This record gives sequence, C-alpha cells and structure tokens, in this order.
Amino acid sequence: MSKPLSIVIADDHPLLRKGLRQALESDRGIRVVYEADNGDDALEAIGRLRPDIAVLDIEMPKRGGFEVVEEINARGWETVVIFLTMYKEEMIVNKALDLGVWGYILKENAVTDLVQCVSHVLQGKHFVSSSLSDILLRRRKRGGSLSASPLNALTKSEIAVLRLVAELKTSRQIGDQLHISIKTVNNHRSNIAAKLGIRGAHALLKFVAINKEKIFSV
Repeated sequence: MSKPLSIVIADDHPLLRKGLRQALESDRGIRVVYEADNGDDALEAIGRLRPDIAVLDIEMPKRGGFEVVEEINARGWETVVIFLTMYKEEMIVNKALDLGVWGYILKENAVTDLVQCVSHVLQGKHFVSSSLSDILLRRRKRGGSLSASPLNALTKSEIAVLRLVAELKTSRQIGDQLHISIKTVNNHRSNIAAKLGIRGAHALLKFVAINKEKIFSV
C-alpha cells in the first residue's frame, strides 16, 4: 500500500480549515498531518514534518504566505506550496508563481478547487482558480517572463505616485510633493489600478504592501 500524500493546512479561519480538511481527506490517499492558524506555526510544522504539500493563506498572523514560501525556498525544502487567498490581482498571482508556488486558489472556490488543484500539482501542472485562468494563459504565452510585469506599463508619473502610495502618503501629500493637484493624483491612482487589474477601495494599498520591493526596483 502506497504512503498517503501528506498535507499541512495554514489559515486563521478554523471553519475554512475544517472544510478543506474534509474535502481533502475524502480521498483516502490524502492525509492532513497538521493545521496551523499562523505563518510561524505553519513554517515550524513544515520544517518538522516535511509534508508533500502545504496549503497556505497569503495573509496570516505573524508571517504571511509569501514569507513562508521564501523561507521554504531558502532552506531548500521540497514541500510543494498551494496558495489560498482572496486576491485576484494578476501581479500577485505572478509573484506567487515566480516564487515557485504551484497552485493559486481563491477562497470563494477553495473547497471545490483544492482537490482538483492537488491532482494537477501531482502531475507537475500549475493550477489557478478558473476565474483566473486567463492570467495563467497569458503567463504561458510569454514564458513566465518577469519582463512582462504590469508595472512596466505604468508611466514615470504613475510610478512616482505608486511609490508614494507605498509610503502611505495621502493624495494631498502626494500632490504637494509632486506639485500636482489632488484631482491629478486621483486620476493617476485610477489609471494605475486599471493597468494593474485591481479593484476596490483598499486594493491599491494591499497591492503596494505585497509588492513594495518590485515597485521601488522598476
């Protein structure tokens, strides 16, 4: 009898973890070996148990999913990572795939998508939730190149505004620093969001928090 596939789940919502565990363990060939509610606990469990797969929320207490993946990569562990998230932005999906994440699942489809994702990953295939499939298709067409980053579509003025947003400046403060009107700042913010494919009142702030290093290296 073959050894069951071992999986660690990390998310700070116990009901979601329960649903994911039930979905996974409906397959007798899968065993959830640990549940974590924060990134530090997840990383410790991955190091100790060396599971085949880790299902990680991007946003967790103490240490986020990206930080956990970076640590896994730095330590040379072979655990395959699947991200669980609410973020639909192309830049974030690409960042995850660039770091070596094999699956990217939206929480709204998590229970139904996860078993299918695990199946794809075991076949050496990347998997993203169906509503994000166009992102994966575009990535494949350009060979996963970082040079195709949506940040490269921004003008110099838009990059300047985005960097100040990343420094948590208000629209008024940005306008004062760049000697432009608040209306112009807000127009830039709208154009930036459109080019990056992000929506929502706080989406831009979430985007810069995750991609700050790339924003300042463009």
